[in-house]
This record gives sequence, structure tokens and C-alpha cells, in this order.
Amino acid sequence: MKPTPQTLRELKQNGYAVHSPKEEMRKNVIRKIRNKENLFPGIIGFDETVIPQIVNALLAKHDILLLGLRGQAKTRIARLLVNFLDEYVPVVKGSDLNDNPFHPVSFSARQMIENMGDDTPIEWIHRSERYGEKLATPDVTVADLIGDIDPIKAASQRLSYSHEGAIHYGIIPRTNRGIFVINELPDLQPRIQVALFNILQERDVQIRGFNVRLPLDICLVFTANPEDYTNRGSIITPLKDRIEAQILTHYPRSMDDSMSITMQESWVQRGDEFGVEVPLYFKQIVEAIAMSARASEFVDQSSGVSARMTISTMETLISNAERRCVVNGDKVVLPRIIDFANAVPGITGKIELVFEGEQEGAQKVAKALIGRAVREVFKMYFPDPLARTGGKNKGNESKPSVYAQITSYFDSGNTITLSDTMTFDGYLEELDKVPGLRHVVTKYMNIHEAKKYELASAMEFVLDGLHQNSKIAKDEIDGIVSYKDMVGSIFTRPRGGYNMEEDDDTYN
Repeated sequence: MKPTPQTLRELKQNGYAVHSPKEEMRKNVIRKIRNKENLFPGIIGFDETVIPQIVNALLAKHDILLLGLRGQAKTRIARLLVNFLDEYVPVVKGSDLNDNPFHPVSFSARQMIENMGDDTPIEWIHRSERYGEKLATPDVTVADLIGDIDPIKAASQRLSYSHEGAIHYGIIPRTNRGIFVINELPDLQPRIQVALFNILQERDVQIRGFNVRLPLDICLVFTANPEDYTNRGSIITPLKDRIEAQILTHYPRSMDDSMSITMQESWVQRGDEFGVEVPLYFKQIVEAIAMSARASEFVDQSSGVSARMTISTMETLISNAERRCVVNGDKVVLPRIIDFANAVPGITGKIELVFEGEQEGAQKVAKALIGRAVREVFKMYFPDPLARTGGKNKGNESKPSVYAQITSYFDSGNTITLSDTMTFDGYLEELDKVPGLRHVVTKYMNIHEAKKYELASAMEFVLDGLHQNSKIAKDEIDGIVSYKDMVGSIFTRPRGGYNMEEDDDTYN
């Protein structure tokens, strides 16, 4: 609730004490910890690593540099810091720099208090108004950040250029008594970074050679990618030395955290018209794609693989299933493995390839990543199709013979064909042609027969898992997939063709 004092006199009578932003943040982080509040809602996977370091920095009243690869929630964390400020604080009404009524820094506020004394009007600003942010780009100037002489103001008011009243303040001074964030700090030209020295250390600024003492009361936060990736620039050493806390962020370290982030950020529920169901193994495949990309020799690891990739992949996957429902008049949106072919656009724009990857092409690399993810998740649910059997030690058999009926069906020359726009009845009917396929799914995935949509998708999952383990072949073109005999496929492959998905030893 906004406090009531409206003049400097009332504020003094109220006994209000003004604190600096860093003092406010320190006080409020202690209060939140004692009350067992969630300090950074929506931030997942940093509870034992990044968040304790941020809390330490806030307790120490430090400026902060968040350093990490793309898509590691650096900007979101910075924006959440505003929640540690007091909800409302008093400022001199109409002041340029959110001036503290007891210690104004701008010329206009000092002049107003000098003329009006205790009758000086004040206003209360919300903490959301005390946050400023700027994306560092090569065209940013000192005038943008700090300020510059306004010749029109100087001429109209007959002021000399050295007079404070002739200054047009930049965005950092205008965030006085708040938090200011500079994103992608290495992209800021070195001469512009130099202009930040005094703000960080002495808290004053110099404009056009005129030394203007402005004791700014501000918390500065910076975000940056590692310097070995952002070849466009780097953080100059003296500036880095003045930033007290450098905190390294990271990608989620467990699949559960990754899935939680993706489902939190993805637009999954598409309204009342359709019921969207995403089985657990689909969520795991989406995350496994990102994990595979972060280990792939075809992907530039210094650039990172953003969490935005899994979000866009999940949304595209669901959109393809939704499109099928619209075409066929279905009401249940449940992805199929075949939908991953149309989720490739959600991957290709989110990864940077090394030379070898560029030679193969983004589409082929993305499909290979999907294939590897399917293979890895398949092993989480089913026996390894490549495990050896037989021998004297029967107790160690992994029984890949559970796939015997399935592989025998294709070994006999049979083929099944699936389309991404196939009606559900046609889709299930085609999968049911494969003997033993339904049994394998119900046995190992414990999917009840009544959950027919999930059952059908899991049946295709088994076929694709066997393909990724080189047990059956798969042809794919324009939204149509055919599963068939592996041996026959080898003899009909074009000579001299390299296939990342089939020549898996080369890819791995």
C-alpha cells in the first residue's frame, strides 16, 4: 500500500528513513529467507549453485556480473532482482533522477527544495519504476548511458555548458535509486565501458569534460556470454575489476529440471477446443535432443544450446499434432514420433554448427540429434535391442528376444507406412499390423489399453527405437514414414551416400 506523506514536512514528521537500493535489497533478502519465501520464482535448477551466490552478493551490497551461455536465465534473474526493493519509496516530485528528498542530487531537485523548503512536494514510486535495462550494442554512446550537454536547453535558459541545468541525463542516472542492467556487456565498445568506471567506483560522472559530481545511488547488474564466444568484443579488465561479484550460470544439470523449465515456459495448453496430452517420454526426448546437441561434435559448444530450443521444439511438436486434429476433426492433441520431423524448424535456428556440421547441413544434424535422443530415451523404457544373448550365463540375458516377432515381421519383407496427417483409427490400424508390437508397449510402458492415443504413439516409439538401434529400416519423405526390413534397405541404399542417422558410428 502506498504511504500517505505528500510533502517533505510530512515525511519528516512520519519519521521515514531513506535507504539505498542495496540496503533495501539486503534487508528484504534477509526477510524473505527468514519467511521461507521463494527468492527467484520460475528459476529452476539453480537452488544449490547460482542462487546462493546471488544472495551472497546482495548481502555484501555488490554490483553483479552474470556470466553464462545463451538461454541460462541471466536476464530473467536480473529482472527478478527488482522484487528485493521496497515496494514504494519517496522522491522529489517531478525530479529528473528519482531524487531522495533528504539528499537530492539533481540540480532541479536541489533548487526546488531550496526554494520551497519543507513544503516541497514528494511522490511515491513503485519498485517497478526503479528498474532500467539496456541491451549493449555497438551503436550505444556515452550520451545514451550517462548524458550529454543539451545546447537547446542551455541557449533557451541562458546557461553555460558547465552548468548542471544544461545537462540531459542518460538512462543510468535516470535509474538513480534503483537497479540498472546492461545486457551483453562485451558488445559495448571499450571506450563506452571506460565511461562506467566512475559510476561503479566513485559514483560520479563526467560530461563533455565538465566534472559533474552526481553521487548516484544505484545497483548495477551486467550479463555477458563468455568472452571466447562473443568474438565481437570483451569486457575490459579494469571494468571487470570494479564489478565485485562475478557469478557463473549453467544449463540444467538433470533431465527433470530441464523438463520442468520446458513445460513451464512452453505454450502447451491450446484452449478449451482441444485436450493436449504430452506423455512423459516425449518430454524426455525433447530434453534429450538438447543434451545430445550439447555433446555433439557438429554443434559449436562454445556458443551453447539455449533452453529456448527445447521450448520451441515442444511448441512446434504440439502444433503439428494440433494441425492433425484440425484436419481430421479429432479432439485429443497427443504427439506422435512422426511429428518430430516437423519439429526440426524449432531446432535448426537454435544451434550454431561447426564446419563439419555446416557441411552436413542443419536439417540433417537436427534429424540426427532427434534420432540419438529417441535412442537414449528408448533405453530408459525397454531392453537394449543390441545386448547379446545366449551363452552359459543365462542370468545375465537382457532378453532382446521380446522384439523377435516385430523384427521377423519386417524381415519377411513387410512394410508399414505412416503419415503425419493420418487419422487416429488409420494410424492405430497400421501399427497393429506388426505382431507383438502392442504387447511390448503394454508390458514395458504399463500403458492401459483404454489410453488408446498414448498406446498408439508408444507403439510408433518402439518402431523408431528399433530403427535407431539398427534393427529395422526407416524411410522418411515429406511427412510420410515407412518402416521396413533392415537388410533389404542396406542393399537398396544409393551407393556413396553418407547418412548421419544410419551411419551412427560415424556420428558418434
